[in-house]
Amino acid sequence: MKHFKLSATARKADQLGKKATKALRREGLVPVVLYGGSETQHLVVKADDINKLIYTPDIYLIELDVEGKQYKAVLKEVQFHPVSDKTLHADLYEVSDEKPIVMNVPVVLDGHAAGVKAGGKLVREKRTLRVRAIYDKIPENLVIDVTTLKLGKTIQVHELSFEGLELVDAPQAVVCAVKLTRVARGKDAAAADSEEAEGEEHEEHSDSEEHNE
Repeated sequence: MKHFKLSATARKADQLGKKATKALRREGLVPVVLYGGSETQHLVVKADDINKLIYTPDIYLIELDVEGKQYKAVLKEVQFHPVSDKTLHADLYEVSDEKPIVMNVPVVLDGHAAGVKAGGKLVREKRTLRVRAIYDKIPENLVIDVTTLKLGKTIQVHELSFEGLELVDAPQAVVCAVKLTRVARGKDAAAADSEEAEGEEHEEHSDSEEHNE
């Protein structure tokens, strides 16, 4: 997992409440809550800093500095403005070497599927999978080999395993599939018509031979 350094300050009593929160946002700051440790902390960070963490497909271990005190955390939830999409609030979860956490990890499909070679299309149904593990065991992504995936077949969660990780998603959830394309359907239909025509021609030839006898 990549590391990301983030500085924060504690919110003072007069910085709590809706009015004070709006004032903080006007100053380019974002309210943040750090929980999961011995106590919940209400913090504030620069919007520009936390946006670098939010607007990326990667996952990070956050090296959080709160006025000189160091914490390790992960990003758990972000709230955005419904119109402007500005970051309104973020929840960080403090991690430790003993307690497993649950995180969404990006899925990477590796290889050229057999079903694609046969005319199908590889479709990713899940872009991330939820895993439970100690934070330092969580990889940057989950690589899934699709080389042997045939036309019309799927890979489901229960078929996957990764060392040191527990997959939390529903076992029957489809991660990816090779689906039949219109071109492939056309080829199948043409092949079926060809086989049917050959069958009829063979029958006509047999009838003709019997008639001649």
